Amino acid sequence: MTIERFMLDDQMTPVSHYCHSVRSGDLIWVSGIVGMTKDGSIPEDTVAQFDIALEAMDACLRAAGGRSDTVTKVQVFMTDISERALINPARIAYFGEHRPASTLVEVSALVDPRMKVEIECMAMVAR
Repeated sequence: MTIERFMLDDQMTPVSHYCHSVRSGDLIWVSGIVGMTKDGSIPEDTVAQFDIALEAMDACLRAAGGRSDTVTKVQVFMTDISERALINPARIAYFGEHRPASTLVEVSALVDPRMKVEIECMAMVAR
C-alpha cells in the first residue's frame, strides 16, 4: 500500500520532523495544527487561534482528499479548557450535521507559550 505525505506551501512550516497530512489507502491523518499563520503571527485570542487552526486543518485534509464530512475523529488540545464553549460555534459550523468521534483535553502547554489550542483529525478519503 502506498503512503503519500503532504507538505503545503501555504501553511505554517512544521516545527519538527513531520508533514501536514498523510494518506494511506482510504485513510487520512492530519497532524496537530495550531493557530499560527504562515508568517508566524499568533493572535492572542483563543477563538482567533482556533479559526486559523481549523482553516489550516481543512486545507491539509483537502490536500489529502478529505473533507469535513469524512472526518472520523477529531482531537482538540487546549491550554484552558474553560474556553471550550468559545470554540464550539466554529466546530459546529465546520462539521455541520456530521459529528465525528471527538476528544478534547486540557494540556499544560503547546509548542509555543503563546499558543492556546491545537487540533488534529483522522478522516476517510472523500468519494
